[in-house]
Amino acid sequence: MRLSKAFVPTLKEVPADATIPSHKLMLRAGFMRQLTSGVYSYLPLGYRAMMKAMNIVREEMNAIGGQELLLPALNPESLWVQSGRRNIPNFILSIKERDLVLAPTHEEVIGYIASLHIQSYKDLPQIWYQIQTKFRNEPRPRSGVLRGRQFIMKDAYSLDRSWEDLDKSYDSQAEAYKKIFTRCGIKFFIVGASSGAMGGTGSQEFMIESEFGEDTTALCPTCGYAANLEVAASSVAKVGRVESSEPLKDIHTPNIKTINDLVEFLKVDQSRLAKSLVYRHNGKPLLILMMGNDQLNESKLTAALGSGEFSPIGAEDLLALTGADGGSIGPVNLQGFRIIADNRLEGANGLISGANRNDYHIANIDLARDAKIDAYFDLRSIEEGEPCPKCTAPLKISNAIELGHIFKLGTKYSDSLNITYLDENGQAKPVIMGSYGIGIERIVACYIEQNNDKDGIIWNKSLAPYEVHLIAVNMNSKDVETASNQIYDRMIDAQIEVLFDDRANMSPGFKFKDADLLGMPFHVIVGDKGLKNGQVEIKRRRTGERIMVKLEDAISEVQKLLAE
Repeated sequence: MRLSKAFVPTLKEVPADATIPSHKLMLRAGFMRQLTSGVYSYLPLGYRAMMKAMNIVREEMNAIGGQELLLPALNPESLWVQSGRRNIPNFILSIKERDLVLAPTHEEVIGYIASLHIQSYKDLPQIWYQIQTKFRNEPRPRSGVLRGRQFIMKDAYSLDRSWEDLDKSYDSQAEAYKKIFTRCGIKFFIVGASSGAMGGTGSQEFMIESEFGEDTTALCPTCGYAANLEVAASSVAKVGRVESSEPLKDIHTPNIKTINDLVEFLKVDQSRLAKSLVYRHNGKPLLILMMGNDQLNESKLTAALGSGEFSPIGAEDLLALTGADGGSIGPVNLQGFRIIADNRLEGANGLISGANRNDYHIANIDLARDAKIDAYFDLRSIEEGEPCPKCTAPLKISNAIELGHIFKLGTKYSDSLNITYLDENGQAKPVIMGSYGIGIERIVACYIEQNNDKDGIIWNKSLAPYEVHLIAVNMNSKDVETASNQIYDRMIDAQIEVLFDDRANMSPGFKFKDADLLGMPFHVIVGDKGLKNGQVEIKRRRTGERIMVKLEDAISEVQKLLAE
């Protein structure tokens, strides 16, 4: 492609809301332009990089038996009502007057097709995938393509007879993901994750570390343990028991509302304090006990509760239900509440908690003796430096960007959409499903996050829009023009992907800056100075290394470098 005829609108400056490297560089290099908040048009160079990513994804999906299809972005609203996901906040964009939704994902459509055509165990297993435009009703788009309202996604779905077969499908997808991101040249790690709105029995995320990431992960540098903070655990010690359980004792605690206030007032360690958080779950009162300043992790709470909705109880309701205001609530003699507690409090005694009357707390609480705890769960968010659950080395908390996410859906959609097959004995059984997603723009953006410098992007061969950037230093020179055109034609014949800067009205400095900004792996520079000696210059973009080669050897030298 000749730059004199190409549409590559590079920029010197970028909008103020572009704060992360990939967002800035994708705008500056003319890869995309914003149409409205969270919605981008992809221009020729950006779309070429995305096509490279799509082809890698497609090859690895096909290699594990995937069959590509294309599903409609417009779905009937009734299908999402049937699956139970219609009212998930910010998940679906609606077209009200037509009773249609713009699909954020396609489990429902896959389930509908499967319910029509999967009849027998002989029809399974299946792996179906597509590369399709998706939508989110994202309230605060930011970080360029990493948090947008419209994006391109590869989503795959496995349909199996049994949980054991699902495990095999899940593992094959995980291996394919590793190959995809490795081929793309991205340094990634895998974390255990929450299934969230997708539901199901388990999931993992493929991520990159980034100070700009909106996910938070716990990482162990020693053994490799990694988990999204939504599900991360540690082997932090339990509160345990003191030597003996003393009788309960009321303590006057005037105007004490927080754990820190109570620590200071009573001169005790916060580990002996049981904090009460009061919610409604499916309309019924729920008390959650946490140790001291431990923070409740609502993703873990969602997993613990299993289903339904929960929300904090307001101040007026709290007073009516307990007889006290916030800061004075506790588990002793509390009526009408289900009580659950974090695992750190299991078996603990010698605790202090609210007395369910204002300005009073109760000391010497033995949870086994003085309260009815319905269940214990891991409910807390871990903190930096806590011991790894696998090897006890200190955990690191790091920001990260999600590249892909895989889910074991199980029978969540089979049950709601009636997706069944007949086994060898003629018995109807639910199809066991998995779902596997990769954001195509995220591949490109995450690669750029890891591969850039002060001058621009640094592409590898796998994702580069073009393999070579040919620069005619001065197209007004007859020798430079002739030699450059000759090299360009020979590269085309050799099937080398080449972007040719043949612009006659641009200075050499401007061309070199554009070449570094666009970041193709190799630059071939044709100038009068080199041609006097029958040579051209080849620059490796990543290292800045430069070599002079004979004009007649330029193509073979480039081929050798690309073969590396």
